[in-house]
Amino acid sequence: MKTYIKGNFRKSIFRSDKGYIIGIFKVRDTNDEAMKDYINKTITFTGYFHELNEDDTYLFYGEEIEHPRYGYQFQVSDYERVKPEGKDGVIEFLASDLFPGIGEKQAKLIVDTLGEKALDKILEDPSCLSLVPKLSSKKADKIYHILEKYEESHKMIVYLSDLGFSMKDALSIYNTYRSHTMEYLEHNIFRLIDDVDEITFLKIDRLREKLHIDAHDERRLKACLYYVMEQLTFARGDTYLDLLDIYRGMNDYLKEELDSDLFDSIFQELIDEEKVVLEEDSVYLKELYDAENRIVEKIRGLLSIPPTKYKKLDTVLKSLEEHSGITYNEQQERAIRSALENNLLIITGGPGTGKTTIIKAIVDLYQQLNGWKTDELMEHLALLAPTGRASKRMSESTYLPASTIHRFLKWNKDNNEFAVNEWNKAQNDFIIVDEMSMIDLPLLDHLLKGLNHHIKLILVGDYNQLPSVGPGQVLKDFIESGAIETIHLDLLYRQDENSYIPTLAREIEENHLSSSFLETKSDYTFLQCSSDRLRYHLKQLCHQLVEKGYDEKRVQIMAPMYRGENGIDQLNQELQEVFNPKSDTKRELKYGDVIFREQDKVLQLVNMPDENVFNGDVGVISQIVSGTRSKSGKTEIYVDFDGNIVRYQSKDFSKLKHGFVITIHKSQGSEFELVVMPMSHAYHRMLYRKLVYTGITRAKRKLILLGEPQAFQKAVQNNGEYVRRTNLKNKLKTMYNETVRG
Repeated sequence: MKTYIKGNFRKSIFRSDKGYIIGIFKVRDTNDEAMKDYINKTITFTGYFHELNEDDTYLFYGEEIEHPRYGYQFQVSDYERVKPEGKDGVIEFLASDLFPGIGEKQAKLIVDTLGEKALDKILEDPSCLSLVPKLSSKKADKIYHILEKYEESHKMIVYLSDLGFSMKDALSIYNTYRSHTMEYLEHNIFRLIDDVDEITFLKIDRLREKLHIDAHDERRLKACLYYVMEQLTFARGDTYLDLLDIYRGMNDYLKEELDSDLFDSIFQELIDEEKVVLEEDSVYLKELYDAENRIVEKIRGLLSIPPTKYKKLDTVLKSLEEHSGITYNEQQERAIRSALENNLLIITGGPGTGKTTIIKAIVDLYQQLNGWKTDELMEHLALLAPTGRASKRMSESTYLPASTIHRFLKWNKDNNEFAVNEWNKAQNDFIIVDEMSMIDLPLLDHLLKGLNHHIKLILVGDYNQLPSVGPGQVLKDFIESGAIETIHLDLLYRQDENSYIPTLAREIEENHLSSSFLETKSDYTFLQCSSDRLRYHLKQLCHQLVEKGYDEKRVQIMAPMYRGENGIDQLNQELQEVFNPKSDTKRELKYGDVIFREQDKVLQLVNMPDENVFNGDVGVISQIVSGTRSKSGKTEIYVDFDGNIVRYQSKDFSKLKHGFVITIHKSQGSEFELVVMPMSHAYHRMLYRKLVYTGITRAKRKLILLGEPQAFQKAVQNNGEYVRRTNLKNKLKTMYNETVRG
């Protein structure tokens, strides 16, 4: 039996455009013993609602939770409006603000005439209102239409919920179509994918049998084709596709071979509807095609702006060198000058080449040349990075505020839109973006749309790192196009003569691994062992690190794969006993094959914007509360993400994974004091140059490679990563050649 509270809505504290409400509810009744203390008291509630009226009585279904920040709340999963009951209840309802101009006297006349079932009678036959003395036909019509609308909205949401849509999705659908909801459902339910946020092809296709949609319905096939294109694009990182790949992908989803003429017909319909673009042999999703072209035009505009000349630049640069005790080399000085004078510049280089030093110098000089105080500087300057971890490092190195691109563009998670956009541009005119290799084509497009035309844009990143998770390879295409001035930093600045990490990164980049990779240095060690002994030696190494005072926060182990004998899942299980052994003082719980324990290091797998925690964030389990001790009656895990405490219930446990060992992909944008990377031939499918390069460059102070030297050598020699299909480079080349000739 579902837990419910019955009572009245009092007021909302927060209300989003999508129907999410935090409010106050007066409890009149409940079927839960634990909730009976709240009868005749108020409780804070959260959930998705179409509308809530203070005059109505509601049944809220859900559970009581304890939010780590906001205390006890009732989390509503479903709700229903309770019709007024009894003579007095119906009179009070008809006299409420919902029916303007009726009043208590007329409401009493209606109930006296029609009885306690007056509302049902009116809905069944509105002409019954003619029996009520002194009630004009105009008021009678008003009562019926208000009551009909009042009933319609709730019935439609209940119907959508019964079909299988979540309450949130049901509200989104109804709020989009209102009284026309049923019409759209019956005409073409797949239209919801275009019209309603978060309604996907898969959500609708799962309901196909309930909705009596034939497997070969062309509306379904057309929506399926577009879905397959999205999946292929985002799985591979391509910005365009091959038509044959789309056809094969569609057959895989349908589990049958689709008639080729039918496929061609639906494909042409998508082109006619401007959802898909065919450019020569390249098939684009329209939004990626437009994004690619908009980026090229923005770059064209920036390159056309004359450079800025500062008369005092030499003097101020010399003064900065004296003040900071740094002498910039020729590459660095050229990068600093170009960043200040030109409107577009790329600075690329591996670890230890001075990228951070240059960003700091550019910012300091920009401030000094303009004579601004810090608050004045920040009106003009924006320091941006794709992740919270990367923006934090940027802020620490410049001593100035830095932001994620999403926060800078004022991303609204409810509608997945940016408040800073082409119609509402940011006023900053000097933009520095770090970790450019992580930025995909759509995000760069959104950023450029939100920036004014007359800006200085400095893009900083490591060309040799893994590309973005999303479609495109923006930094690589920018550099290889030759259209944008790029300064390659290749001089290394070592901490001491015996350091090796930056040198190793260079050797990997150039595919020229020297015998030094087997020598122990001040910041580097390669511990050799066979693949079948790797787990044993890794455990011994971690025991030694713990004895030396390293805890799980200072050490990060990274491996390429989850599965297998030396995969992440197996290693996490074994290293849990090293970094966080079983103890009578630590609570634990079993979830599938995993045992979560208090003080475990865990990795977040999905974005949870409401809780300010994102995919790739690493935290520590601070507390596990059993169902017998929690107010919700269910086991809960509390995770500490650098002071941000987030609560998880059983439905959320799949969003966590042990984080003693993580993938190299998840490490991007982060730095760790000490990195350990196992190297085994068992990883052969994932051993390639860009992956190991990204892994070793996450080490801030010390890097330990453990395993088979031959496996590491093989990875460095293997440049066989998937080559993404993009046309950005070619379009930039064409644009640049046209500009030069013009």
